Order: sequence, then structure tokens, then C-alpha cells
Amino acid sequence: QVQLVESGGGLVQAGGSLRLSCAASGSTFSIHAMGWYRQASGKQRELVATINIHGITNYGDSVKGRFTISRDNAKNTVYLQMNNLKPEDTAVYYCNAYYRQDLRGFDSWGQGTQVTVSS
Repeated sequence: QVQLVESGGGLVQAGGSLRLSCAASGSTFSIHAMGWYRQASGKQRELVATINIHGITNYGDSVKGRFTISRDNAKNTVYLQMNNLKPEDTAVYYCNAYYRQDLRGFDSWGQGTQVTVSS
């Protein structure tokens, strides 16, 4: 299994920046991809960004050009640098890891971290 712990959320003014971190533990060798998703109040969870074991990244349309996902393999940690934040970025941000064991795929989720952007 893979366990995830997020940190770095908080309150920031529009135009500001935050960096989220997600540390993985457990069967980290089985992780194929990690990423960030977010869920605003009353809305469905949506993709923010993902990065796979080859370093290939994918971003949601609303964050392209403003957010950057990166990883530190030695620390089993993924980061999300968020710049030029907007009020509509306000949401709970969840870290995700997709891993495979016994020829099956699994998703692991963190507990979530609140990001609030004031106008």
C-alpha cells in the first residue's frame, strides 16, 4: 500500500503563490504516477496536474501556465507550485498516487489540504 501526507495549503491573496507538498510512504516502488486533484465546495473533484514515472506531466486546462508539478524521487515527494492564484482556485487539494500490485491498479489519496484565495 501507499500512504500520502500533504502539506502547504493556506490562505493567500489573489496573484500570490503557494507550494503544496505530498510525501509518499509504503510501497513507493510500485507507484506509476502521482498528481493533484481539487474539489471546490459544491463541485466535482477535478484534475489539477499529474506526473508519471517518466516525468511526463499533464495539467488541467484552468491551471496551465500557472501551476507546475515536480517530484523529488529521493524523497518520494511531489510538489505543486501554484503561481498567480485566483479566487476560483479555492478548493481542497488532494494528492493522488496510482500504483500497481499483483497486476492490479490502485489509487491512494491524501487527506486533503485547503487552499483559499481571497480577492
